[in-house]
Amino acid sequence: MSLLEAARPLVPEDERLLVLLSGGGDSVCLLDVAVRLDARVSALHVNYGLREGAEADEEFVRELCSGLGVPLFAERVELGAGGNLQERARDARYALAERLADGDYAVAHTASDQAETVLYRLAVSPGSRALHGMAPRRGRLVRPLLGVTREEVRSYLRSRGLEWREDPSNADRRFARARVRHDLMEALRTVGPAAERTIAETARQLREEAEVLDDAVTDALGVLGGGPAVSASELVRQPAAVRRLVLRHLAEQAGGELGVGDTERILGLGGRGSKSLDLGGGVRVVVEYGTLRFTRAGEAAVPDPVVLTVPGRARFGDWEVEAGAGAAGDVRVTGVTGPLTVRAWREGDRMRPSGLGGTKTLQDLFTDKKVPRELRRTLPVMVAGDDEIVWVAGVAVDERFAAGAGTADSEAVGLSATQRQQSR
Repeated sequence: MSLLEAARPLVPEDERLLVLLSGGGDSVCLLDVAVRLDARVSALHVNYGLREGAEADEEFVRELCSGLGVPLFAERVELGAGGNLQERARDARYALAERLADGDYAVAHTASDQAETVLYRLAVSPGSRALHGMAPRRGRLVRPLLGVTREEVRSYLRSRGLEWREDPSNADRRFARARVRHDLMEALRTVGPAAERTIAETARQLREEAEVLDDAVTDALGVLGGGPAVSASELVRQPAAVRRLVLRHLAEQAGGELGVGDTERILGLGGRGSKSLDLGGGVRVVVEYGTLRFTRAGEAAVPDPVVLTVPGRARFGDWEVEAGAGAAGDVRVTGVTGPLTVRAWREGDRMRPSGLGGTKTLQDLFTDKKVPRELRRTLPVMVAGDDEIVWVAGVAVDERFAAGAGTADSEAVGLSATQRQQSR
């Protein structure tokens, strides 16, 4: 399969695509591929001003986009001090892409990056999720080059006569990623020349198999009580793999993760009496009255559901929600005539976010939008009729209810949600 064919499924013809363009070889290749596949391409370059050569990188990108006739967003960002610099740079870049993109936005991760990511995570994160690597699509973020290696990208660039810029930090062994790339991967290639592709393909298969395992967890939760509290006695009767998957799922729901040996420590609490175990990061396992649940320090109480008439207003936890006729409100919706129910997020909730073109779980939406875990259970979720989600305050409106630009005010309902301080 050619590089163009490998990228085509995530680069639809005549669809808007924002390419994140650093000026490096992988991103230059992605930009050229997107143009050749007739996507409606624009580009985003972020200049952090952190190293010598940043200005030259920006100038190179400007000239490249000008020559290809590609609109360019050139943004300058100051990251400040503290934390993991590479992670903060990535988060800033993705936040800009979410704001600027009219459709999907693409990053130039390759199969080589995938292999390096799997090896890095395997070294620092216990559990099978470390082996899943990066998904080809996560929300609006797509990775069209995930099926080709870095060497195949360089071959493509040479065949097209394209120039690119080299980031010296990629060779700086002070960074763990560089050590994985230049030391660990080189060693693995001496064992198997196709090591990158083999690891990347393994990650792809494991992601697919994880979907089956997720169904098994859902089935097991049904037997155990549905969650977030489960029967401790029924849990120990499950196969070892199911017990581990259920506990990992519940831990993640509480904003934590299981480390080496945590599953055994949790099961060692037994199913009687009242016992607890701190997992770190403010997450605790509590066993009481025969049930097992995960809690978080300072966890806010989940508000009870309320009815919101149209028009009308109501109080949901520390939020004031309102529905009114016309354009006023945070969002405008149509097809809402009767009262809405305002409730908290429930596990398994799904909706069709406007502009996504498909369904998505609220849990994934919260992750994509970086909604703090402690806030997720208290956000107003407005539902109509047979529990159809209309709007999640501050997160997304369902495309089936979203009012278009041509919708008259008389046909629309404005929804708003304002967070207030709790009375004391």
